[in-house]
Amino acid sequence: MADEILAKIPDRRPAPRIPTAVSLKAALAMFWARLGSLNALETVSSARFWQKWLGRRLCSVDTIGRVHAQLHCEELRTGLHQVYERLKRNQALPLNLGRDVAVLDGHESHASYRRHCCGCLRRIVSTERGERVQFYHRNVTLMLLPGALPGRAPLRLLLDEEPQRPEEDEVATALRLLTRVLAAYPRAFDLVLADALYATAPFFNFLWDHGKHTLTVLKDERRNLYQDVQGLFPLVPPQKGRYRQRECLWWDLADLVSWPQVKTPLRVIRSLETCAVRSQLTKQWVQQTSDWIWVTTLPAAQLCTERAVGMGHQRWDIENHGFNELVNEWGADHVYKHEPSAIEAFLLVAFLAYNPFHAFLRLNLKPQIRRCRSVIFWARCLAAEIYLDAGRTRLRSPP
Repeated sequence: MADEILAKIPDRRPAPRIPTAVSLKAALAMFWARLGSLNALETVSSARFWQKWLGRRLCSVDTIGRVHAQLHCEELRTGLHQVYERLKRNQALPLNLGRDVAVLDGHESHASYRRHCCGCLRRIVSTERGERVQFYHRNVTLMLLPGALPGRAPLRLLLDEEPQRPEEDEVATALRLLTRVLAAYPRAFDLVLADALYATAPFFNFLWDHGKHTLTVLKDERRNLYQDVQGLFPLVPPQKGRYRQRECLWWDLADLVSWPQVKTPLRVIRSLETCAVRSQLTKQWVQQTSDWIWVTTLPAAQLCTERAVGMGHQRWDIENHGFNELVNEWGADHVYKHEPSAIEAFLLVAFLAYNPFHAFLRLNLKPQIRRCRSVIFWARCLAAEIYLDAGRTRLRSPP
């Protein structure tokens, strides 16, 4: 499938001697093996693995960086869509608690006081040396959260990302991303989860106009809706519930019109959750309480309180299984080439590596093989094969 997808991706080089697919397949292997940088990739360039995987020797890492700076990122997004279509056709993406759910969030990839490019965002940071200009890149990512197949962990898919432009806020970037995603994936999801930053009227109205629902965290104490529900909570008796190992008290207030800028009445859900936590200092078990409030356009007839609370907590999946994994294990925040198009292309290639990798582990490997083996185990197996092959090649080469 990789050859089928990558063969259709061109770049802007006028007369390329090295096919674009060679650089893309090398980058995919770099992410799958968790090599972490182009320099690390160059150290294993002598491995015979590349002849089998690429059909030729590995090109220079400078060429790989140049090719990614010249790529057509829309074709990479088309490749991500082909992976989604194949999984959907194979019925590997079931409903999540009865709905198709996606989660949206922003992520800052890196920051520097010295290196910068034309796509860098800027901010003033107070340091011991005084105020300094810091350059950074930020993007908004959309992740699909399907349900779990029987006996298997849920398969999460990274659908797309959009770089934030200078003098632009995160919500505006998200709306530009959603405009493109809704055109390419019109039926992939019907509910979008987001944090409190996205609790804005333009965001809610945009999704409502496109026939989609929203569920976001509600935090702003200055908002009339927040003040009104805080006054209603003491007057409405809560219902008891349970989320995982936590005892909960739930309030569910519907048909609220305290936010006239939003085109539809809203529903606010509060979950007061208590669980036992062992203190690291005293080693004693103590009761810990957390208070969560969400606002959504979904009526109670379409999503009960228990499922709404579960989906509200699923917003963290993009942090735990998306950004944290991509940064700490895949090296996705590494600046492979400091150029706006290259940064975007390498991140999309990381998405293109992430989705089939997890799909293969969850759908192709039998439970007996996956038992007692973490996800990183399989990546290290691939890296070990490449390094061992490269070591043998160097030992056999003449001095």
